[in-house]
Amino acid sequence: MKANSRDFLSVAQRAQGSVAVWFFCGPDEAGAFSAAAKAVAMLAEPGERVDLSGGDLKGDPVRLVDEARSTSLFGDARHIMARVAGEEAHDAVKTFLAMADLGETRGACPVFIIASSATDKSRTAKLLIDRKDGLVAMFHQPDLSAVTAEVRAMCDAVGLRHGGDIAERIARGANLDVRLAQSEVDKIALYLDASTSSTKKVEQADLEAIGASTEDDGFPPLVNVVLSGAVKKLPQELARLRELGLNPVGVVLALERRVAQIASLSAKREPGVDLSTLMERQHVFFRDRRDLQTQMQAWPSQKLERLVPRLTELHRALMANSQSAELILAQSLTQITRFAAVRRH
Repeated sequence: MKANSRDFLSVAQRAQGSVAVWFFCGPDEAGAFSAAAKAVAMLAEPGERVDLSGGDLKGDPVRLVDEARSTSLFGDARHIMARVAGEEAHDAVKTFLAMADLGETRGACPVFIIASSATDKSRTAKLLIDRKDGLVAMFHQPDLSAVTAEVRAMCDAVGLRHGGDIAERIARGANLDVRLAQSEVDKIALYLDASTSSTKKVEQADLEAIGASTEDDGFPPLVNVVLSGAVKKLPQELARLRELGLNPVGVVLALERRVAQIASLSAKREPGVDLSTLMERQHVFFRDRRDLQTQMQAWPSQKLERLVPRLTELHRALMANSQSAELILAQSLTQITRFAAVRRH
């Protein structure tokens, strides 16, 4: 089966009970994460969540089958959530489907795979797209109207009444990232003590009080300090983070975007080409060039491989521990900054 951002909900509803492996791909990683969460919520009994990384699946393709057929400690339901890059899950999915064809996966828990840099034309997607027990969902970058509609639905779900352009303002403030938008909506609902049984109206003043700071206003200075390994500047940036009330999840998303940019530039760098020339050839915004050169020196490609899963784990920790999010973020940013500083020398 195949779906996209427009028809995912209807396809997912029809697919419940028959799909064993869900594959979410495309350039809109936030949309893929949001869709995966909705698919899990549709399960009659989601149960325990088992997280796997691309490295887990690539290093041990049989592990996916083993985990899917295992039971939780207390015999409850469970589901698998795997975040991978590109084709890291290919061999694991191929092994799982081969076992399924032999009838060896009856009773296995559902598997959800989010492949941020894959597409519906990838080798992994082709394994699933023509099967009744597989679903491939492709997510392109959203536009403002689509994210605004998502925000309206989020507000309705938590008892927030919204007039005028409130939903659009939240969408813009979240930089069209539905994960950050959901985090902001949840925060507003908590602030207003809203619920479906006690709805509250969101006013502009509420957004100004706790709304998401835009990336241009808040995130880049902190991102640059952390990824450049500027240890002495970090305390000031952490203080600014608290003063502005920057959203912890938003900070991690901004870090992930910059890390992706560093990785992309590193991959395009030809032997003998200096960083300044590379920046010019790739039309990097002139204000970002100095910081990016420093960060590319601090994070050569082999070191980025260690940073990417670290950010993934940090993202999960923040989503699971909202009450301690600022402390967890500060500790992790300190560790990453020190690591970058060491790698620069």
